[in-house]
Amino acid sequence: MSYERNDGHTFSCYLEGGDGTRRLDAGSIHGWPGALCVMPQGASSQWEITDRFEFIHLYVSDEELRRLFAETFDRDARLMVIPEATFDEAPHLAGALGQLARATRTGERLLAEQALVSVVGDLFGDPRYGGEKRITLRGGLAPAMRRRLIDHIEANLDSSISLQDLARIADLSEFHLQRMFRISCGVSPHGFILHRRIDRARQMLADGEPIAQIAAICGFSSQSHLTRMFKGVTGTTPSAYRRSVTGSG
Repeated sequence: MSYERNDGHTFSCYLEGGDGTRRLDAGSIHGWPGALCVMPQGASSQWEITDRFEFIHLYVSDEELRRLFAETFDRDARLMVIPEATFDEAPHLAGALGQLARATRTGERLLAEQALVSVVGDLFGDPRYGGEKRITLRGGLAPAMRRRLIDHIEANLDSSISLQDLARIADLSEFHLQRMFRISCGVSPHGFILHRRIDRARQMLADGEPIAQIAAICGFSSQSHLTRMFKGVTGTTPSAYRRSVTGSG
């Protein structure tokens, strides 16, 4: 079979079997339980499968992965490097992917989210996959300015944050601020702020705060506004999310 994915990155871990799976365009090497494969966006490959196996495929869009990289490690999104890997030994990353598979099977959303955070951390913490590009970056935001803008966003999630406010802090036009922010953070200012608000809402939902109060604290105009945005990002409502992580309404 052939594999090609042009709309995102793929991370795979063999949970069971794999000896009967060979990559033909890489010397017919075969898999094994715990083997890790990384297929960057745009990569293609040829495979022969002669036996049953079980594995997890994690698909992540390039934009989302760059946002997570910039947000988690406070580094310019352009420094993210995703090299191709076939049947690598990466026990920490394989363990996190295995935990993600188990949590998904059992419907433990909070455990799955924790595993996903571990996957990102282990991916970019491994020098084979998180290596920094040895380049001189042009354009984008200076590291100190990027941090200043993110600190401002974090401190004002409960308030209205306008593009004009951010542009004033950076001493740029709104047009250039939006462009430079996307270059350095991997996502637009609006997308970044929305994800930070949703992340804060998830933490508060797990702690049992009233949903209407959470909406106000996280900068949403109403509970219905929070519900609409939360479902758009997570695929579920705040109430359903709370039930999945706490077992209560």
